[in-house]
Amino acid sequence: MTPGNRTPRSRTGRSRKGRAAVGLARIAGLVTLAVCAAACGIRTTSVPVDAGAAPSRVPCEVSRKDVITQARPGVPVQIYLVCASGLAPVERAARIPEEKALDGRIQIAQALLDELQAEPSAAERQAGFSTSVRGPLILSSPRKGDPPGTLRLSRPPEDLPAAALAQIVCTFAESEATDGKVTLGGPGDYAPHVYGCTQEAKSRPDSAVPTLSPIHPSSS
Repeated sequence: MTPGNRTPRSRTGRSRKGRAAVGLARIAGLVTLAVCAAACGIRTTSVPVDAGAAPSRVPCEVSRKDVITQARPGVPVQIYLVCASGLAPVERAARIPEEKALDGRIQIAQALLDELQAEPSAAERQAGFSTSVRGPLILSSPRKGDPPGTLRLSRPPEDLPAAALAQIVCTFAESEATDGKVTLGGPGDYAPHVYGCTQEAKSRPDSAVPTLSPIHPSSS
């Protein structure tokens, strides 16, 4: 065939070859980037991934067969322990005298306080429970001039760790020891406060436990 009779090349063929070349170049570039990322220890991903908060591995719940009320005699009660950075209820068997004294609230509250000071059982520890209440802590009767229902601790409530005070307040608030309002005082002339077991106190026990009323003056 003479040069004058040579058939022109198809523009479609040239464009296809051009696109193929560009595609191969892009693939080669991606492969190069992936190799570099692997060499630098960078994990590649096509889209951003929001996995959310890490799931908690502690159940914060004791199985029925391991509940301590079934392991020892006593009156079934509920106390609050620390678990997964919050407070969660636990069933216990408290030793409350059947024949209560003149002020039975003191005996009930002291039995609950004893349970809060006790080390969690093996099943409770396995479920993630712990306690911030450290003894010895003893309750005494209110002083003259105290508001009705006052419970006096052997240590000033403000001197206790925030989580320990939250445990005590929430345990007392949901028991027969109080009418829902927890009025705590300390030794001597330490003026009592009225504390509240709020949802914030349960979810963030390391924060200050809120007071529901101003300090009440105490007279001897």
